[in-house]
Amino acid sequence: MITVVGSINMDLVVGAERFPKQGETVLGNLHTTVPGGKGANQAVAAVRLGSKVGMIGAVGTDPFGDELAANLENEGIDVSGVKRVEGPSGIANILLSEGDNRIIVVPGANHELAPEDIDKGESIIASSDLVVLQLEIPIPAVLRTLEIARRNRIPVILNPAPADGFIDEFLQYEPILTPNESEAAIIFGENWERALEAHPNRLIVTLGRDGARYYDGKQHVRVPGIRVKAVDTTGAGDTFNGALAVALAEKMPLEDAIRFANAAASLSVEQFGAQGGMPKRGETLKRLQKAK
Repeated sequence: MITVVGSINMDLVVGAERFPKQGETVLGNLHTTVPGGKGANQAVAAVRLGSKVGMIGAVGTDPFGDELAANLENEGIDVSGVKRVEGPSGIANILLSEGDNRIIVVPGANHELAPEDIDKGESIIASSDLVVLQLEIPIPAVLRTLEIARRNRIPVILNPAPADGFIDEFLQYEPILTPNESEAAIIFGENWERALEAHPNRLIVTLGRDGARYYDGKQHVRVPGIRVKAVDTTGAGDTFNGALAVALAEKMPLEDAIRFANAAASLSVEQFGAQGGMPKRGETLKRLQKAK
C-alpha cells in the first residue's frame, strides 16, 4: 500500500489562446472545475496504476470539500485519514495556454493539517510500503510524516513542490527527492547537476518531455521521456510521482521505475485535467512497450 500525505484542492481552470501580458485582459475559451491538489493527484495516479492507496489530508466544510472527498472515494482511495475543517477547501487557479500552464494555489483547509493529524495516521503510514509527500501542506506536518516514516522504516518520496517551502532539514531523513529543473535550481542552485552526485539514487530531476536524470553512484543517467502532443500538462509531474511510487513499492529497479513513470506521464498530458488523463496500468505498460 502507498500512503499519500498532501494537498487536496479544487482546480479552477481557465483556458485562453495566449497568456495575458502584465496588465492585459484577454478573452478565454474554457472554464471548468476539476478535482486536484498535488497530494490528491498523486494518490489518484497511484491507485489507477494498481496500488492500494490511503490519503492523509484535509478538506473544508464547503461544497468543494464534499466533492473532493467523494472523488477520492470513487477512485477507491482510503479517506479515513482525511479530516474536515471549518471553512473553505484549497483551490488552485490554473491558466492553460500555449501548451503550458500557470498556477496559483490558495491552500484553504490544507494549511490546517497539523502534526497531531499525522500522529493519528501513524498506523496507516506504518502499514505502507511507501509514503509520498509534497510541500502544499504545512512544513511541521511534512516533518512529522518524515519522522514517523523513518521510525517505521518506510521509504518516502518527497516531491518538493512548491520548492520555496523546502528546508535542508528534510535531507537528514534521506527521502527520494523528485524536483523538476526549476525546483532543483531553487533548492540546489543553478548548478544542480552537482547535487545529483551528492544524493546518488535519491535525487531524480524531472525534465518534462526530455525525461529525468539521476546519478547511480558511478555515472549520470538520463532516462529519456516519451514525446507526445500535449493537450494539458497540468498533472504530468503528479502522474510521474504517483507512478514512480507504484513502481518502487513493487521493487522495480530505479531506472525501470523511472521509465514506467515517464510512460504514465506521457499519457497524462494527452487529455484534459490533472486527473482526467491519468492512465490505467494496462495502457501505461502498452505505452512503455511501444517506446522500447
